Amino acid sequence: MADEVEQALPRAVALSWGIAERPQRGPKRELSIERIVDAAIGVADAEGLSAVSMSRIATELGFTTMSLYRYVTGKDDVLALMQDAVCDVPIPPEEAAGSDWRGGLRRWSMATIEVIQAHPWFPDIPISGIPLMPNNLAVLDWGLREMRGLPLTDAEKMSTALLLSSYARAVGVVERDVRQSREKGATPPQSGEAFAAALAELVTPERFPDLAPLVASGGYSDGEDEQDDFAFGLERILDGIERYVTARAAGEPIVAYEPRPEPVPHDKAVREAAKARREAEKALREARKREREAIARARERAARDADRGARR
Repeated sequence: MADEVEQALPRAVALSWGIAERPQRGPKRELSIERIVDAAIGVADAEGLSAVSMSRIATELGFTTMSLYRYVTGKDDVLALMQDAVCDVPIPPEEAAGSDWRGGLRRWSMATIEVIQAHPWFPDIPISGIPLMPNNLAVLDWGLREMRGLPLTDAEKMSTALLLSSYARAVGVVERDVRQSREKGATPPQSGEAFAAALAELVTPERFPDLAPLVASGGYSDGEDEQDDFAFGLERILDGIERYVTARAAGEPIVAYEPRPEPVPHDKAVREAAKARREAEKALREARKREREAIARARERAARDADRGARR
């Protein structure tokens, strides 16, 4: 039975579960899958995922490149095992799970951010499908445990887990990129009074009626304000989930989802029409501005005329 399971799974998945056949131990300092993965993680942590190669791992361990292939079929196996290894995160004991499902999912979502903080290369490994490896599945099981008492279907629980993990992953990548840029010591171009003044000149109310006030007030920044964007967004997502759960428990009519909107065709005629529409909208905004200014001047003249009439 074990052989059948091994044959049905990708090599890396079988290795992660410990059911794949491994080479017999050789002389001292013999290689192992664990040593290969640890070396690869060390390289990636220090230099990024692009620095990881079979030859580099072999050099780090003091073996030939070909010797690694006794344990893994190639770099893809190593990347998959690296990903699963860093997902071995501290999972709260089951007795810690209670009625505070929001707190549980909040803690679960934060685990993704923490993995990316510790291993910035983690999200650079492409997602090839559903989780299959033990540590990945343990993390997913933890998230589902936090939703155990919610009146959601299995599909809705999986969609909720995907929503939260995707959000955390996206924010984690943005935070990583900003952090790495700052760690390089370069002066951010998006800072300083001169930059703010230049941006305010470009982002005018006529062209960007809703963004311009944020730029003028200083609210459009690169995240250096006191707002925790991840925490704010996470709470709004949890609010939505809570509203859905409450409606489901009360038997209220709810819309699980709407069909995805039809994509806008990438067509030259469509682009030209959209450009013409934006230009027309800009002209309309400018015309409205001139109208407001003309009304204001007319009111001022009327007020002056009334004032002069009163003095006479």
